[in-house]
Amino acid sequence: MSVVEETPPRPGTRTGTPPPQDGCLRDRAAELAALRERVRSGPGERATEAQHAKGKLTARERIALLFDEGTFSEIEELRRHRATGFGLEDRRPHTDGVVTGWGKVHGRTVFAYAHDFRIFGGALGEAHAEKIHKLMDLAEAAGAPIVGLCDGAGARIQEGVTALAGYGGIFTRNVRNSGVIPQISVILGPCAGGAAYSPALTDFVFMVRGTAQMFITGPDVVQAVTGEVITHDALGGADAHASVSGVAHFACDDEESCLEDVRHLLSLLPANNRELPPAAPSEDPADRRTEALLDLVPADPGRAYDMRAVIEEIVDDGDYLEIQESWATNIVCALARLDGQVVGVVANQPSAFAGVLDIHASEKAARFVQTCDSFNIPLVTLVDVPGFLPGVDQEHGGIIRHGAKLLYAYCNATVPRVQLILRKAYGGAYIVMDSRSIGTDVSLAWPSNEIAVMGAEGAANVVFRREIAAAADPDATRARLVKEYRAELMHPYYAAERGLVDSVIDPAETRIRLIDALAMLRAKHAPLPSRKHGNQPQ
Repeated sequence: MSVVEETPPRPGTRTGTPPPQDGCLRDRAAELAALRERVRSGPGERATEAQHAKGKLTARERIALLFDEGTFSEIEELRRHRATGFGLEDRRPHTDGVVTGWGKVHGRTVFAYAHDFRIFGGALGEAHAEKIHKLMDLAEAAGAPIVGLCDGAGARIQEGVTALAGYGGIFTRNVRNSGVIPQISVILGPCAGGAAYSPALTDFVFMVRGTAQMFITGPDVVQAVTGEVITHDALGGADAHASVSGVAHFACDDEESCLEDVRHLLSLLPANNRELPPAAPSEDPADRRTEALLDLVPADPGRAYDMRAVIEEIVDDGDYLEIQESWATNIVCALARLDGQVVGVVANQPSAFAGVLDIHASEKAARFVQTCDSFNIPLVTLVDVPGFLPGVDQEHGGIIRHGAKLLYAYCNATVPRVQLILRKAYGGAYIVMDSRSIGTDVSLAWPSNEIAVMGAEGAANVVFRREIAAAADPDATRARLVKEYRAELMHPYYAAERGLVDSVIDPAETRIRLIDALAMLRAKHAPLPSRKHGNQPQ
């Protein structure tokens, strides 16, 4: 029988003493930790102070505000450019001026990149672009939203055409992911030249007042070419794009509130086009009656009111997120919840230009309808529209093709669609606002509805013009004929009698009936014909 001697424990095993610190993996890990810390601290305190002096946060401070605490995973933080010439070979900072990675927003995965203005002014070079390309590819593969925090000086001039090609790669991915994953651009500093096209290709654009500017050509070029003198902010600031151009969906007062709004928007969107928007428990009863609507909306179709008050009364807890609030104010587009389910609301606004549809309103609503349809968000359309805006400027500006965009968007939408006619719905505008004839699933109307080719006064002037002209008292005859026309063709049950309205409802039942209709439609499946893509009006 052999005897086996017990071997004493080796240093470093669970029962032994720690090994001596030699030049092995433990040292390498410490070196890595120190390098990462230098990378995270950025190019230095002076650069950070300069960024703060402009009223702007650093890229990593923005990332911290966007994501749930402690959830951000960075990739390619050690990436450096390989360009030479013009002194670039002596300046090779880590990250190459952009922070990329993913994390959680309200517990759901979101990807983000953030330009670091402290490094090369956030300008895009080859390595910088390749980092964004990789992140966009990962977001597409993972089926998760991507947020771009933009604060950069455009293409890196020293790298020439390779920088321009980098933008091309971003644009290609923007288009490929359009309608596949939500894409959000947040403009927090300069975004000029070709760089401005990426935000224009995304689903939503946020801008911060006072620090964000976005334009193709800056004030100096504008003055040199046209002689017009204008400031950076007036040309491409947040309010200019939120109220004049319509490029920005949201204008915010500061970065903190802006990024909080981004988080809120993400909470209303699905991760991708294969999922439904996230439901949330609601303490607002589904069977709550909306008695206040009986007093909010005047029965007289000529009197104005604020449609936002109607939306607030209908949706869960009166909470909604309005899109492009300051542009094309004659139509309201908003995301909200009904019984905890996300819906998109499109509504004419009688308090702005009587709620008439014009070029900008048609464009705004068409884009919103398409966005909701892309991401499986049901549509609720609140109708109180006197028609399309007449005028030479509108006709020459292309009201036909712009109005057709809204018509196309609704006809092409396969999500659940519910129309509610509050008061007037005249002419082509009635058809375009998701009428029964273009495919809305359920059409409801209040007993104050007036659906007709035009208003009774205008119709009587056309139909009975000879009789009115020949009358001894034209005014009295016109009043009598207007009354007769309204009683015959514009009474609130005329469309319902012909099946163009499914039900005339008590306004106090509005919330109940909308929730009921949307619940019935939740499993709707409406495949489109096989085709490469439609040819949308331009």
